Amino acid sequence: MSFVETQDGTAIFYKDWGPRDAQPLVFHHGWPLTADDWDAQMMFFLGQGFRVIAHDRRGHGRSSQTWEGNEMDTYAADVAALTDHLDLRDAVHIGHSTGGGEVAHYVARAKSGWVAKAVLIGAVPPIMLKTPKNPGGLPLEVFDGFRAALVANRAQFFLDVPAGPFYGFNREGAAVSEGVIRNWWRQGMMGGAKAHYDCIKAFSETDFTEDLQSIAQPVLVMHGDDDQIVPYADSAPLSAELLSKGTLKTYPDLPHGMCTTHPDIINADLLAFIRG
Repeated sequence: MSFVETQDGTAIFYKDWGPRDAQPLVFHHGWPLTADDWDAQMMFFLGQGFRVIAHDRRGHGRSSQTWEGNEMDTYAADVAALTDHLDLRDAVHIGHSTGGGEVAHYVARAKSGWVAKAVLIGAVPPIMLKTPKNPGGLPLEVFDGFRAALVANRAQFFLDVPAGPFYGFNREGAAVSEGVIRNWWRQGMMGGAKAHYDCIKAFSETDFTEDLQSIAQPVLVMHGDDDQIVPYADSAPLSAELLSKGTLKTYPDLPHGMCTTHPDIINADLLAFIRG
């Protein structure tokens, strides 16, 4: 397995597939998952001739189970360490959910020439938490509930989320996949409880407004309007407005985990944006 060591000694696991001279696509996963959540995209884009890279965020998957540094500044610094290590210039950074926040935070700070484009999919920016400046956000009690459920019985919580709202499997007529549910659980349980606990604050309370406003590269914002994890109205349209070169693409009736439930649709639109 491949790892890069960060300044604080954290080992970040990554996958790096494809020709080294091809344009790199860097995938950033959601909470509490791993690089494995991008299988459907990495295999597709590998077949299209791209170099595809995905890492396990610190505290997640095969990376070090850190008890500190589980916040967006350090996440972005970890990505910078990975991109420096692999010399990933002219890259397209693609982030889902929490990974979308990580992308915004990294791209806003990236060195000139290192980022060509970015994609935010079902992403947490601008900010999930309800505040005076963001009255449409979710109340703190929602995220306190996440933390309480994680501490009480993480294993059961990590079954309930994918079996219900994450993939829309709680909707009438949904094509429920037991394999997808178990794979979500497998990825979640690979990580550390402390890092997962801290990451709830990172994805819910970080305000990405200034990040989005400072990004000069083209950004595609993709979001299902039946997203039960990151509600559509308070995320994607607001992010697209803050971006100088933002394009919003809305997917009627699709869930938060649409990269897994509808990869043919998502992959085709990603390819068109990357090559466009």
